[in-house]
Amino acid sequence: MPFAIYVLGLMIFSQTTSEFMVAGMMPSLSTEFEVSVAAIGYLVSAYAAGMIIGGPMLTVGLLKMPRKQAFLALALVFLVGQTLGAVAPNYEVMLIARVITGISSSACFGVSLAICFSLVGPQSRGRAASIVLGGLMVATAIGLPAAMMFDQYFGWRASFWAVVVLVLLSGLLGQLFIPSSPKPESVRIRSELGAFRNSNLWAAYATSMLIIGATFAAFSYFSPILTNLTGFTTKTVPLLLAIYGVATVIGNIITGRLADHYMMPILTIGLVSLAVALVTFGLFAESSTIAMIAVIVVGLVGVPMNPAMATRITRVAGTGSLVTTVHGSVISLGIVIGSAIGGLTIDAGYGLVSPLWVGAVLAILGLLSLLPILRGKSKAQHTSTIRADEQHGSS
Repeated sequence: MPFAIYVLGLMIFSQTTSEFMVAGMMPSLSTEFEVSVAAIGYLVSAYAAGMIIGGPMLTVGLLKMPRKQAFLALALVFLVGQTLGAVAPNYEVMLIARVITGISSSACFGVSLAICFSLVGPQSRGRAASIVLGGLMVATAIGLPAAMMFDQYFGWRASFWAVVVLVLLSGLLGQLFIPSSPKPESVRIRSELGAFRNSNLWAAYATSMLIIGATFAAFSYFSPILTNLTGFTTKTVPLLLAIYGVATVIGNIITGRLADHYMMPILTIGLVSLAVALVTFGLFAESSTIAMIAVIVVGLVGVPMNPAMATRITRVAGTGSLVTTVHGSVISLGIVIGSAIGGLTIDAGYGLVSPLWVGAVLAILGLLSLLPILRGKSKAQHTSTIRADEQHGSS
């Protein structure tokens, strides 16, 4: 694999660490800005809103720019937003910083994948995507705990500055190792916009949203479920979440190597496994053994379906920056929807176990969204078999 692909993965790792680390530093930020923990939670929402709404809009504005230059420009915008967060004197400035970083992160996600796909052949796109998207998993397993450790020992601003350094390093490496690309022609721009008339693209987006929604409906509430229902101590839960993070990395490596040839089996088996794990967890949440196994399975098959999801998008709509950016926004929307519905069911009085059932339902819906494709393949194989038999009989 070209070294540039690993540089893209480092950028995604840096930006994803920034996205999630606020959730691990809520007490420090709440004290610093003299606001409630709920208000700090809005900083997570502000980042997500920037990704969902602003990212695609910014990408449209960059379609006429060569992808390498677009990548570097977005890295610079993110750098400005992250630096603003590091020096934020009050809550309002931090909120603005989170919106800026969310917008640039979403656009950078799409451009990074578009560059990644342009550097390898069609037969290697799934594996290449797994390296770039591996930044998401490594950020959960390593970036988030590291940011929390920086917060505990050096203060929350040190965590922000650490990400600034990582983004700056990623940008410099990108300048050195990402090949220059020609200025896009207007034909490509029209082609990217025209891709959204493809109903298969929206079907793929829907499946991706349901997969991520199912995963985060459960993952967002793992900590209270594992402590209050399963009975693990608060000191044990970080270890379990670290194991979850390692499972996502392992799952991503496996799916990345298989996605190019077994994209639909990965999505089908992954969704079945995810649904079974969440249903089992929901039924036996008080069992520490089952809970631990379920957490590992969700880690192995949830977010690691990303390479297969990305491969499906490229097959139905190509490798355009806007198509991949909107896919990133759809994934962010899945995170918001899954965690929000899970929270609503808890507030409605259905108990801490309810997010697991929400996740299971979303996983089943994701599986149902694949049925038209699976039926189409089955009919095609049946027709092919009949034709082969007819040819054999006539001979």
